[in-house]
Amino acid sequence: MEPVDSFLIWFAEFLGDHLYEGIFLAALVETIVPPIPTLAIFPTAGFLASQQGIPLIGVIPMIILGAIGATIGTSAIYLVALKLGRKVLLRYLKYVKVSEKKLERVEIWFAKYGDKAVFVGRMIPVMREMISIPAGLLKMRIPKFVLYTFAGSCVWSTGTILAGYYFGEAIGLGI
Repeated sequence: MEPVDSFLIWFAEFLGDHLYEGIFLAALVETIVPPIPTLAIFPTAGFLASQQGIPLIGVIPMIILGAIGATIGTSAIYLVALKLGRKVLLRYLKYVKVSEKKLERVEIWFAKYGDKAVFVGRMIPVMREMISIPAGLLKMRIPKFVLYTFAGSCVWSTGTILAGYYFGEAIGLGI
């Protein structure tokens, strides 16, 4: 079994016992270590919540904790991009197959869409983790970055957690 698979199995077990903490940690870690897919973890947490009899109102803290975890994690990446700058960052991005040409395209796109890019980017897999880099490089104001990141992360958390929750409810009803 591969290390990522082992980690995901361990995390699913951890979620069963610690839903709220698990959501926060998954969102925090995903933004710093992208192989952790909240697209798999958040619906699983929603499913587990429904199976454990947690009412829908009890899912709201999970959504908020997911958004807070993502905001903290992605803000760390934003600050790294802001402080290190383009030249230093390119040295490390080559290891994840991001060339200078790709980064330029992202910067042009970000310059065109700015704030909306951060909000929408938090809802698109892969871009979720990467949107902080151009925001930091192009020196988006920190309060604005945090606000749009949190808002977009709330939408992502809501959709993915509720998808799992309602799937669990449907199974419980025998649908």
